[in-house]
Amino acid sequence: MATSAVPVPDTPAHTVDAFHRGRFWLVQPSRGGHRAGMDAMTLAAAVPSGFSGRLADFGAGAGAAALAVLSRCPAARAVLVERSTEMAEFAAATLSHPGNAHLGDRASVLAADVTLTGRARSEAGLADNSFDFVIMNPPFNAAEDRSTPDTLRREAHVTEDGLFERWIRSAAAVVRPRGGLAVIARPEQLVAILDAIEGRFGDAEMLCVHPRPDAAAIRIVVRAALGARGKLSIRPPLTLHGPTGNAPAERTEMINNGLASLFGD
Repeated sequence: MATSAVPVPDTPAHTVDAFHRGRFWLVQPSRGGHRAGMDAMTLAAAVPSGFSGRLADFGAGAGAAALAVLSRCPAARAVLVERSTEMAEFAAATLSHPGNAHLGDRASVLAADVTLTGRARSEAGLADNSFDFVIMNPPFNAAEDRSTPDTLRREAHVTEDGLFERWIRSAAAVVRPRGGLAVIARPEQLVAILDAIEGRFGDAEMLCVHPRPDAAAIRIVVRAALGARGKLSIRPPLTLHGPTGNAPAERTEMINNGLASLFGD
C-alpha cells in the first residue's frame, strides 16, 4: 500500500509514500503524529465511486483519505480540514508534491477546528450547507489504550468526551440536505455515533472490519445521509486477511488500492 520514497528536503522528519499503486503520494511525519494506513483507505472507500461533489475531510491529517477519494472519483473536489498547524503543513506539502499535480487543483487545505460552532465555524471557513459529503477519522483511542508522550501523535489518536457529538454536529451543519457522512471508529463507539446522528442523519449503514474471518471486529464504518429517515442497516463485513492472517484478502486489496468502494456503489 505505501512505499517510502525520497523525502522533501524542506520538511523535517517525514516520508513520502505512494498510495493507490502510485496514483497519489502522501508527505507524512516519520515519527511523531499520525501515519495513514488502512483506516484512511477504508474510510475513503465509503464514498460512492460516482461521487462528483465537494467533500470535507474532517481531521484530514496529511490528506490520505481525501486524496484517496479524489483518486477514485475523478469529478470530486475536497477540502482537507485539520486543526493541528503542523499536520496542516504536511497536508499542504502533500498537495504540493509533484506526484499529486493531477489532483492538486481539486483539493485545498483548511486549518480549522471542526468543533467550532455557529458564526465561529463559518468564519473559520466551514460555512453551512457548503459540502456534499463529510468523511471523518476522529481520534478514537481511549487515553489508557494509547498513552504517548508525543503531543502530535496524542492529538491524532486519543479521543475526548463528547467528540463524536461535536464532530457530527458540525458535519450536519456544513453538509447540504441529503448529503453524506462517513465515520470510521472502534466498535465500542457505535452507540456514541448513533446517538450523534439521531435526528440529523438517517438511512444509516454500518459495516464491520475484521482482521480475519474468525476474529472480532476492530473497526466499524457508519455511513448516513443528512435529513434521511430510513433505519440502520448492517452490511456484509470487510475481512482484511484470510484465515491464515498473511496475505490481504482480494476485496481488501481492491479497497486499499482505490479499485472498489466499501458499500458497493
